[in-house]
Amino acid sequence: MCEVLLRRPRAAVRAIRLTAERTPPHRDRHLDLLRAVAITAVVLGHWLAVVVTYHGGFGGDTVLAVLPWARPLTWAFQVMPVFFLVGGFVNAASLDSHRRRGGTATGWFLGRTDRLIRPTTALLLTLSAAALLALLLGAGEGTVATAVWLAVMPLWFLVAYLAVVLLTPVMLALHRRAGLAVPVVLAALVGLGDAVRIRSGPPLLGQAGFLFAWLAIHQLGIAWREGALPARRTVALPMAAGGIAALVLLTVAGPYPVSMVAVPGERLQNTSPPTLALLALATAQTGLALLLHDPADRWLRRARPWTVVVGVNSVIMTVFLWHLTAVVVAAVALYPTGLLPQPPVGSVPWLLLRLPWLACLLVVLTVLVAVFGRIERRAGPVPGVDGPASGVPRAVAAVAGAALAAGGLLGAAVTLPARLPVPMLLAYLAGAGLLRFLRRRPGS
Repeated sequence: MCEVLLRRPRAAVRAIRLTAERTPPHRDRHLDLLRAVAITAVVLGHWLAVVVTYHGGFGGDTVLAVLPWARPLTWAFQVMPVFFLVGGFVNAASLDSHRRRGGTATGWFLGRTDRLIRPTTALLLTLSAAALLALLLGAGEGTVATAVWLAVMPLWFLVAYLAVVLLTPVMLALHRRAGLAVPVVLAALVGLGDAVRIRSGPPLLGQAGFLFAWLAIHQLGIAWREGALPARRTVALPMAAGGIAALVLLTVAGPYPVSMVAVPGERLQNTSPPTLALLALATAQTGLALLLHDPADRWLRRARPWTVVVGVNSVIMTVFLWHLTAVVVAAVALYPTGLLPQPPVGSVPWLLLRLPWLACLLVVLTVLVAVFGRIERRAGPVPGVDGPASGVPRAVAAVAGAALAAGGLLGAAVTLPARLPVPMLLAYLAGAGLLRFLRRRPGS
């Protein structure tokens, strides 16, 4: 048995090396580096910020609520905008390539989302089985719901990203008609929503920022790919400097909080929904990405760093989806057993225990990635996904599947941690199942 488990990682390493060696010369390797760095920073930021406690029952908090001095550090760790920026570039390039081969937007969407949906379904089914087992063993529903809530917190990303992928054909066409005016208008809509929330107006417009903000950042990636944001210092430096200046003005002098992630108790949050302050940070990050493009691309021509980047990208969704499950597993193993002390947050012993805590999380996540990473590696575009029925009915069915999947995830986020979101899980599975059926049956 152990020999079989060891054989799989070795085979995966060989496959990663072969993929790295076969990388076509025209591939923009800088994009893969940005994506890997973004997810790594998000994982590390969550591991440092999340506080799990056990005192007869599990509880949770965030370091940012206890240590206000840590909030400016979120400017470095809030790098999800980079992921959406890269997504815009890569999605536009992928869609164009698919169309050149005679494919349709529906076929492209079905193939593109497979790598999102497949590992997410594996996560949710595994967590559902674990939750059921915990309930059968006598755990309280509140405790189980809290653990599941912590484990699935990253899934807000999938709701937003499914939306921007679905809208990529429309947004690419809009860019080719209106250029950079598109993200400017989207940013203005985010600002309007912010004003409504600050003045305690109707909440619906403010909540629309969840779509408008991430779509605006995704649109910057499309503009980059289309040549409207060339990787030149004359473009990159003003964007980076202007973004930072706007961020300082909006947070230090303006009404927005300094923290770029949600802090419990604050009336205005920069991510729930995203605000102009987050868009300012995204603008600075875009400028920095453009500025580093050429030196990073030259560095990645070396075999060793490029192989590492390829390896991270091969399981990037698995790492992202399971990194907070690793927190739950480590907390269950270390805290009730007393293997790891629980000093007050912010104390010297607590700070000293951050390194062993991170080491434990890394071990757990490595095991989870070894087990579930192959699910992601098998995902991807399906040959022949565009069939004779690739018209309006199939497009409508694809949109319905995506809406069910995203709605299920969104409903789960609203329901947790008050109770286990069984109906929302069923809605997600129905949507994921419909998308899988459409991928596997091009003539359906």
